[in-house]
Amino acid sequence: MKAVILAGGRGTRIGEESHLRPKPMIEIGGRPILWHIMSMYGAHGVNEFVVALGYRGDMIKQHFANYALYSSDITVDTRRGEIQYHRNYAEPWRVTMVDTGEETMTGGRLKRLARFLDAGESFCLTYGDGVTDLDIGALIAFHHAHGRLATVTAVVPPGRYGALSLAGDRVENFTEKPPGDNAFINGGFFVLQPGVLGRIDGDDTPWETAPLEGLARDGELFAFRHTGFWHAMDTLRDRTQLEALWQSGRAPWKVWNQ
Repeated sequence: MKAVILAGGRGTRIGEESHLRPKPMIEIGGRPILWHIMSMYGAHGVNEFVVALGYRGDMIKQHFANYALYSSDITVDTRRGEIQYHRNYAEPWRVTMVDTGEETMTGGRLKRLARFLDAGESFCLTYGDGVTDLDIGALIAFHHAHGRLATVTAVVPPGRYGALSLAGDRVENFTEKPPGDNAFINGGFFVLQPGVLGRIDGDDTPWETAPLEGLARDGELFAFRHTGFWHAMDTLRDRTQLEALWQSGRAPWKVWNQ
């Protein structure tokens, strides 16, 4: 099975970082968040990726073009201009990177990747900025069991502020950063059938509007509930929180053996 990763956005809300590199290349623990996402999929046996590029896509191409070089022990023959590779520490990934345009919307990016997907076979889809301890294998199995066109992972977002329970002016209870309002939202981890591509008009179509709305209306969209860890890196604050979790050695999304 292939996993499509939408990695073309500018990430303007994350501040100065996005002026230097595309959002999926912003690092957590010295590795791009894109690497963390791919490692999550790899832990569940998904090792083939199709990455939709846009803003500063050249940086992502350069990263993977040199990935084997930087992940290996090598001998360089400077006279002959030859490189001999010894032990390679790189993950067993196959990564296809496709320029889908800087201004293309999420649905348009997905539609542009159609020729790189396998006809009749389901595929995963996610964004290049979110990490989770989601059981991707269970998500895929759920999708195949219900037999519809699309599955979305439903999550409850983490709270950002301390919650107060009041009795008049007296605080009865204080809870630091409780989960949202217990309403499920689109967690950004999908499993799809190729038939969904026909619901995307073109470059100007966001995946999250007409295509998903139509799938839901037609009974073709099912939700896989995930109540564990989920966090999107939308802002510099989010990046700082994820970095702190990684440095603590307790990053919940690290479900792979390094």
